[in-house]
Amino acid sequence: MDRRTHYPARYASHPHLAPLPEGEEVSSRFCNGATKSCLALFIALLIALIAIRAQEPKKWSREQLVSAAREIMNTARYCALITTDAKGSIHARTMDAFAPDEKMIVVWLATNPRSRKVVEVRRNPHVTLYYFDRENQAYVTIHGTARLVKDAAEKARHWKQEWSAFYPNRNRDYLLIKVVPTRLEVVDTKKGIVGDSKRWRPPTVLFPKSN
Repeated sequence: MDRRTHYPARYASHPHLAPLPEGEEVSSRFCNGATKSCLALFIALLIALIAIRAQEPKKWSREQLVSAAREIMNTARYCALITTDAKGSIHARTMDAFAPDEKMIVVWLATNPRSRKVVEVRRNPHVTLYYFDRENQAYVTIHGTARLVKDAAEKARHWKQEWSAFYPNRNRDYLLIKVVPTRLEVVDTKKGIVGDSKRWRPPTVLFPKSN
């Protein structure tokens, strides 16, 4: 059957098309359908690949991570000081820490020399500091070594006037805790500083061991 004769309107705008035998037309339609399906599958796979790559964390420099950590610590102000007692139990308490220095060489805290944390630091100086900025969904974890400092000059440099009511006798009742970081972990979702997609391991900065 000549389809051009029976369906002239169908082929009027396509004079270059020649009539196909019935079997060839069906085969042509099948191939066109298969091609479209393959193309759709390829596009879907390409979009999925782009989405996966977009989830991979950006590579951040040491300076960028330390700078982001300092910003989070200053915004949060308060942190948790986590220590271990003689039986291996973990204790955490909120601390009003001093602002970190530019290179994150040391973090200063203060306390009562008769407090439990002092006993635990003397026994086991390995401590953890944890800062959390709720509004920006960001946190900093610092693992480090703590040392108790009684030096009068350091105590004078690290002092907040609003603490006067808590330490009526600064010479006797005021003690510093100096934390030297060994490892820092930081996450800041708004800046795109996030953990890897497989293990959720946060970006980390390692510090050289102090003498």
